[in-house]
Amino acid sequence: MRSPTHQYDHATRRHFLKTMAASTAAAMIAGEPLPLGANEVVAPPAKADSCILLWMGGGMAAPDTFDPKRYRPFEVGTPVEEIISTFPAIDTAVDDIKITEGLESIASVMDRATLVRSHVQADLGNILHSRHQYHWHTGYVPPQTVAAPHIGAWMARVLGPINPVIPPFINIGQQIEGNGESQELKAFTTAGFLGSEYGPFNIPDPTQAALAVRPPEGMEIGRFQNRFRAYQKLVQESPQGQYASDSQQQSMVRAMENAHRLLESKHKDAFDLSLEPKESFEKYDTGRFGQGCLLARRLVESGARFIEVTTEYVPFLHWDTHENGHTTVTRMKQEIDRPIAQLIIDLERRGLLDRTLVVLASEFSRDMIIEGVPGSTANDQSRAKTDTLQEMRHYGLHRHFTGGTSVLMFGGGMQRGLLYGETAEERPCVAIKNPVSITDLHATIFTAMGISPKTAYEVERRPFYATKDGLGQPVMELFA
Repeated sequence: MRSPTHQYDHATRRHFLKTMAASTAAAMIAGEPLPLGANEVVAPPAKADSCILLWMGGGMAAPDTFDPKRYRPFEVGTPVEEIISTFPAIDTAVDDIKITEGLESIASVMDRATLVRSHVQADLGNILHSRHQYHWHTGYVPPQTVAAPHIGAWMARVLGPINPVIPPFINIGQQIEGNGESQELKAFTTAGFLGSEYGPFNIPDPTQAALAVRPPEGMEIGRFQNRFRAYQKLVQESPQGQYASDSQQQSMVRAMENAHRLLESKHKDAFDLSLEPKESFEKYDTGRFGQGCLLARRLVESGARFIEVTTEYVPFLHWDTHENGHTTVTRMKQEIDRPIAQLIIDLERRGLLDRTLVVLASEFSRDMIIEGVPGSTANDQSRAKTDTLQEMRHYGLHRHFTGGTSVLMFGGGMQRGLLYGETAEERPCVAIKNPVSITDLHATIFTAMGISPKTAYEVERRPFYATKDGLGQPVMELFA
């Protein structure tokens, strides 16, 4: 067993509190949500109790991951237009599904998966990460006059916690501060108008998760409890409307009460990766994302409702491959391949996969040549412009592309070994069969979780729906 680290990052705790405050502020502006008549919405029967979103932040190139196209190896002088995929296709556990080299572990569990190759993001004029990440996570295109909730916050609000001690919405792996787009990330990583008690419990570093559920180092539990009671009294005795509506003040208190309850519970051990057997830990230990997958598994076992695990979005890093794409994607595959497959295997062995929906997605895809879709006015964002390969950094000149990307889904009532949708074999590789919009994908996810896509709350005397205008239609062909 590995001994737990005792180093505590006070900046991380301050960052968490500031993020929570930002979420609360957004909710104050929106006003007090009131549910619409219960007889107006019929919830579908839930096929899953928990949801894990594996977020490939930065724009994962589908032709180099789950939708292989024409492949050419690197060779100086090769015209860029002749290359779509920079990795060859490999076989998977399903005869008619191929993915790309470097994802051999995921290939071995594709017989448990539904692979959607025709997910389409809207052309928002400018293909910016911040706009598309906001759109994907909330279902709404920014800017919005109402603070739109993250899909995890909808699950926390509508379904509530499975285990009252475990936060129903947990966000793993994304550092909100200091990456160049912190405010943009904060904009969608909140509960919006639903209130801070439904917002994310942020864990930037999974190896430090145990420290997030302990009093600060050097502070005795009695002193920590006194601080909590003082905070509780301050909020409760504040005149209504001074800082927020009465409903929002109570939401702030409940959020703190929930956090305090976790600190005193044995369930906090789920956050401590040092308690994982060494052999098991090593299967996931490919970096922060792999450790995040392990933490997600432990938290699902303890009753978490929604967990997002991200490779982390940082401009021009990770999946944001504007140059040197092939080399970067090779590294990203090494980080995600084994942990994702192991997560599926472990959930299945523990009897949890059927009732856990695992979704792998990204804000958009990438292509070696084209920016956006035909007719898009978005500017070319490739940082290494050339018509032919001259050096390795030119191999994988990935540019933003919204016309068709891939989503991988496991468990949660989805079919096993299903390939759904298709993109064109030649550029532009747009979806040509069974396109699935963000609205309909969200409707599918919500339906699997037992939430009607028409679920709404009244904000500023208007209904605000779980899917855009309540129009999301689940893709029923994906369900078993």
